[in-house]
Amino acid sequence: MTASELRIGLVGYGTMGRAHSYGYRVAPLMAPGRFRPIVKVVSGRDPAAVAAAAAAYGIDEWETDWRRLVERDDIDIVDICTPPGTHAEIAIAAAAAGKAVLCEKPLATSYADAHRAVTAVTEAGVRNAIGFNYRRLPAIALMRRMIANDTIGEVRLWRATWLSDEFSDPSTPFDWRFDRSLGGTTIADLGSHLIDMALWMVGGIVEVSAQSETFTRSRPTADGGVRAVEIDDASSALLRFAGGAMGALEMARVAVRRPCDFTIEVNGTRGTLVFSYARLNELLYGDAGDDPGLYGMRRIRAEHPTHPYAANWWPLGQGIGYGASFVNQTIDLLAAWPSGIWTPGFAEGLAVQAVCEAIEASVSQRRWVAVSEIGATADRRTDLR
Repeated sequence: MTASELRIGLVGYGTMGRAHSYGYRVAPLMAPGRFRPIVKVVSGRDPAAVAAAAAAYGIDEWETDWRRLVERDDIDIVDICTPPGTHAEIAIAAAAAGKAVLCEKPLATSYADAHRAVTAVTEAGVRNAIGFNYRRLPAIALMRRMIANDTIGEVRLWRATWLSDEFSDPSTPFDWRFDRSLGGTTIADLGSHLIDMALWMVGGIVEVSAQSETFTRSRPTADGGVRAVEIDDASSALLRFAGGAMGALEMARVAVRRPCDFTIEVNGTRGTLVFSYARLNELLYGDAGDDPGLYGMRRIRAEHPTHPYAANWWPLGQGIGYGASFVNQTIDLLAAWPSGIWTPGFAEGLAVQAVCEAIEASVSQRRWVAVSEIGATADRRTDLR
């Protein structure tokens, strides 16, 4: 049977635009289905750069105004891969045009804007998804399945770290990543992935206590001046889950020689699970029921066909990489088109945004902050308007 085209408009051509384009290209090869994704057009502000990206990604058309892309009749899905501060506006416009929306994380740079985006897609009745791609790594998906299947018993402790060195050099020039309104905080950028996995694996987070620091307070600008940095270099937070578990997370962009390293550990009443991105095809599992003579952790190769996502890929032992998470994301979205459930959706993105904003509030107010305060505060702001 010939697959039907599913037509995509890609807003943004940088690293995420490239990653999503890769996902669309490879998905039909790994999991042929009823629909074949075709990126019809890509948009970006710089004509030369977006034209070069379109040629490199195999996209026939390009635009310098994302609004023209959204308005096209030959687009089914608007895929947003721009800086976070632009996400809500584009998503709202896409929903108004009746288009399905896939948006990179975080959903916005504020809870209020994220809420506006959720309201827009809900009222328009359009399909929506947020790009928490790491859910689609087999080892992480297996970790979540084992937790859900009660393999490690009741979860008591959850912790995660995300360490990067991208801001460790103080001579790194100021760009949108240091602009709070456009790039969001390190909490929302790196931390949103970790918070999503915490909510997905353990459940609701009710309260947080956090700290942040900006070690390099200003950055050089292209015109020879300097500009104040508006975001954190590093943050950490304590978490309390609705089910009684405790958690901790740390996000940093100044960890020298840590390129993009994140870890997740879950301790339950009957076992422990540990994931490290440096060994992304593996999951460590400690079982309290093991013979004491086998005390320790066993290493699971999350590549067996019975493991989540693994059956679509290579024979056992060959492994996958970062790009596979975007391929798996595309496969999931295609499989649920046009009437299945897209997950995680904007609602999950809003839940993550609430925790991010609670962490930011805890930093500024130097106290434990209930996540429920964030929605209530946003509602009060709306009433004042």
